[in-house]
Amino acid sequence: MTKPRPEIATFLEDTPWASARITLLAGDASLRRYWRLTLPHETAVVMDAPPITGETTEPFTTIARHLEGLGYSAPRLQKTNSDTGLILMEDLGDTLFVRNVVSAPHTEAMLYETAVDLLADLAQRPIPNKAPTYDIDTMVSSAALASQWYAGSDQATDITDAVQAALEHLSSFPAALALRDFHAESLLWLPDREGLARVGLLDFQDAMRAPVGYDLISLLYDARRDVSAKLIEPLMHRFAQASDIPPADLDRACAILGAQRSLRILGVFARLSLHFGKPGYVDLIPRVWGQLEGCLAHPALGNLAAACHANLRPPSAGHLNDLRARCGTIPTL
Repeated sequence: MTKPRPEIATFLEDTPWASARITLLAGDASLRRYWRLTLPHETAVVMDAPPITGETTEPFTTIARHLEGLGYSAPRLQKTNSDTGLILMEDLGDTLFVRNVVSAPHTEAMLYETAVDLLADLAQRPIPNKAPTYDIDTMVSSAALASQWYAGSDQATDITDAVQAALEHLSSFPAALALRDFHAESLLWLPDREGLARVGLLDFQDAMRAPVGYDLISLLYDARRDVSAKLIEPLMHRFAQASDIPPADLDRACAILGAQRSLRILGVFARLSLHFGKPGYVDLIPRVWGQLEGCLAHPALGNLAAACHANLRPPSAGHLNDLRARCGTIPTL
């Protein structure tokens, strides 16, 4: 059973939460852990991002304060300690989009419309100076994870060349702050709040300056759930109108960004099994492959489609079983 690090008790000594009951709330694809603190009439959350594992709290605190300053519902920070990698913050609850949609399917359109409205609003807001840029070189390198981990080869240069050529078409496309984990398992529904504040934001420590549309693709082409097909086109149109971007331009940008993102996620999910011993992510690969195929169908991505089809095999049962069978056996590539 996972227990909290002793440093957490020390961290909480001078706070009202020193005597709170502490339970594991969640972990994620990184080495961070989240703990819920419970007192008789209130709760809070501790993020545990141990520096010894390479985690750092500064990006999270920087973006949290920025988002709160814009009037969005990021967790309010109560205490931070970058040396120990601990953050005490507001508990926004458990009403994740994914749970809300399962329990009340009729709310899906409302939730996603509000999330899209938030993204359109965020696209008009200033980007923090400290936010790194998700530039072409970084995006190409990220897309190469598919070749390295999903395909088990680092020789697919025609894929990286085609990704780079496609991304260069977005060099003059407007940029926005992309939270980069904007999906149904990182968004909370807060019905007691108003307007855009009804969307609770989590997992934004990897936020970067990126072409507008990156988070829109993360939301609508979710690696973990299928958004209702009938909602996709209206939500894309809603974002285009609110952002004053020609629909055709947004459609092309989202196809390019979606292909890059899908390639990255194929590699990340394979690596999480092969390197980090988390085989559950393999089950998500077929959905991501389908999303990649959908993006590659765009006329602007003919070269990338040819390169992917020549170098990446579809996620057959045999390939997926091989990724599971070799779970945790590859220290590096």
